[in-house]
Amino acid sequence: MRSVFESLVPRPRRVEPGEGMCARPGVCEARLVPAVAGAESYRLAVTPQGVRAEAQDEAGLYYAGVTLAQLRRLTADGALPCCRIEDAPDYPVRGVMLDISRDKVPTMSTLFSLVELLSGLKVNQLQLYTEHAFAYRGHEAVWRDASPMTPEEVRSLDVYCRARHMELVPNQNSFGHLERWLTLPGYRHLAELPQGGAPLPWGGVREQPTSLCPTDPRSVALLEDLYDQLLPNFSSRLFNVGCDETFDLRGEGRSAERVRREGEGRVYLDFLKTIHRLVRARERRMLFWGDIIIRYPELVPELPQEAVALEWGYEAEHPFDAHGALFARSGVPFYVCPGTSSWNSLAGRTANMRANLLAAAENGRRHGACGYLVTDWGDGGHWQPLAVSYAGFVYGAALAWDTERNRDLPLEQAVDRVAGSGVGAALLELGEVYRLCGALRGNGTELFQILAGPVSRPPAAGVTPATLGAALEKVGEVAARLPVSAELAVQEAWQAVRLLRAACHRGLALLAGGAALPATRHAWAHEVDEVMAEHARVWRLRNREGGLADSLARFARIREF
Repeated sequence: MRSVFESLVPRPRRVEPGEGMCARPGVCEARLVPAVAGAESYRLAVTPQGVRAEAQDEAGLYYAGVTLAQLRRLTADGALPCCRIEDAPDYPVRGVMLDISRDKVPTMSTLFSLVELLSGLKVNQLQLYTEHAFAYRGHEAVWRDASPMTPEEVRSLDVYCRARHMELVPNQNSFGHLERWLTLPGYRHLAELPQGGAPLPWGGVREQPTSLCPTDPRSVALLEDLYDQLLPNFSSRLFNVGCDETFDLRGEGRSAERVRREGEGRVYLDFLKTIHRLVRARERRMLFWGDIIIRYPELVPELPQEAVALEWGYEAEHPFDAHGALFARSGVPFYVCPGTSSWNSLAGRTANMRANLLAAAENGRRHGACGYLVTDWGDGGHWQPLAVSYAGFVYGAALAWDTERNRDLPLEQAVDRVAGSGVGAALLELGEVYRLCGALRGNGTELFQILAGPVSRPPAAGVTPATLGAALEKVGEVAARLPVSAELAVQEAWQAVRLLRAACHRGLALLAGGAALPATRHAWAHEVDEVMAEHARVWRLRNREGGLADSLARFARIREF
């Protein structure tokens, strides 16, 4: 029976198995008591006479019910094994952030289902990353083709989350990543670099303007308008204002003189403080991405002390330790924010995901992080299906609840219970294919770059016909075991198979110099057409129509060599 308790996700902190089974599982007493371990903690006793749950708050009783429901599903006929469980979370905030601004906006039924899934993993915060995907009045030109969230939908989702002890936190990027706004004639005058051309740390430039001009009062006026429309739809008193990757602010734009005089860090911090005042005036607490301010450690102590820094990083070796120590020394509350490693990958990066999530959990605890936020982005057209992110959601939620007890969680079985029997192994194995192609890269996979990149970009050094052949062989092995059914996760796993195969086929053609051969070109166009058709079909199973055309256009650009 011990194996039943080991199969709970997240694993409870302390379990004492008893003798026999509960003869009266329908008899359940739930009560609030002051002596439990802390917020959201609970005690659960299953005896032959019935079930007793105790907690000091309603959330604790809810999580006791979550554990009880899992026990019913894991045992024959829903019978309950006698036991005593004491449980409490490591992190007070255990969140997931879903990107809804890189083309893909989920339907309301998808969002409701996701809330059910996450609340069953004891996640208590959800954020929907927003750039342009909210229906702001007076700004229809920005979101017209995006199928955005409406105020009514947000309010409905907020109520749904609260009923499951989950906080829906408003999220609106407020400085960088505003290309969808600033490329339009009506907003370009607000850009720091209206002509675009911001240099990127990883090479190249961002062709379109991306960041607001921090020294233009009209930027503040825009944010005030957005906040006044967005925030009243949320019951949460938190607000994530973004402000990451402000690459335009390098001394070449409209604020150049001030940047040269005072430094980029000072100009950034002053605008962040202005945003903070706007947030405080609306009785919210500001969350913000910490990637820019961490480059200026001497300025970190000047951050508003009640603001929460979001320390993000998505590689296994990200310095959560050093950055967490700096925020902690400066008295700045912070979350650690790892990722699912799904984006720019086609099928995920299983090994990197596990290492990244665990490093964040361990170092966040070491330095007193007050939250753990798993991020799931959609860069590059959001080609990866949602099921690719399941493993990251499950493992991250388990680590946030109890890092030590869940570090070796049997992830295959845990994902099976979310995605369907037999799918967990397939998703995790497809997420390992990236390691076979001969080259590794950050923030994505070489297979994604082979598939999505221009024909002028050859595969990276180390990619050979042999390595691509090994990757194809592995995909074939997984596909041979993958069931065929109408289950959403199964259909999404098959789409991941198609994407990986297409990437390998394109890589082989590029390496062979066969792109110019008519037969190769014809076969490739046919394969891309099939992948595009399935991408659209699978997309519509969970997501709105808006953004699909933009995502498909990325495929259309690679249809011809």
